Amino acid sequence: MAISIIGSGAIGSVLARRFAANGIDVAITNSRGASSLRELARKLGPHVRAVDLPEALQADTIILAVLYTTVPELADKIDWSGRTVIDATNAIDFSDFSPTELNGKLSSDIVAEILPNARVVKAFNTLPAATLAEDPGEAEGRRVIFVSGDDAEARKSVAALVSRLGYAAVDLGRIQEGGRLQQFGESLQGLNLILKR
Repeated sequence: MAISIIGSGAIGSVLARRFAANGIDVAITNSRGASSLRELARKLGPHVRAVDLPEALQADTIILAVLYTTVPELADKIDWSGRTVIDATNAIDFSDFSPTELNGKLSSDIVAEILPNARVVKAFNTLPAATLAEDPGEAEGRRVIFVSGDDAEARKSVAALVSRLGYAAVDLGRIQEGGRLQQFGESLQGLNLILKR
């Protein structure tokens, strides 16, 4: 399974480091292209490859670590059918750092509309980058990453990836159910939980 990260800001870079630390191959890109990421890839080692956007979009699983407002720019780039898209975005009004008004819709449902036929799974969006960057193994447990999505198989696949990255996946079910709690401004935002087993 080929995996890519679109976005090399705070969240994208942290996730690339988690892939590298766990020996999992991943490609990473940003709006400036591969050349701007070669130094990051060199520092992280052989499991992280800097690529241009067209190559990143060929992955089976694509992590969106970009601004929510830029997702529409990806809509017509490829046929999204069958691809798993991990939506790590948050719909934020940065003028006052409040939730964007979405007229009653959930941001991941809108992402699914923008990227037709993609299997959208919400994950990696509730914790700030600084918390995600900490060792996920803590207090004899693992840091929780919430996962929600309407495709059960895709959700299971993303939960398995979350576990491979060292976190504890907590499956919240469908977007309209548990995924609503992951929405920016809702009760799971910023909640840093450790699951002990």
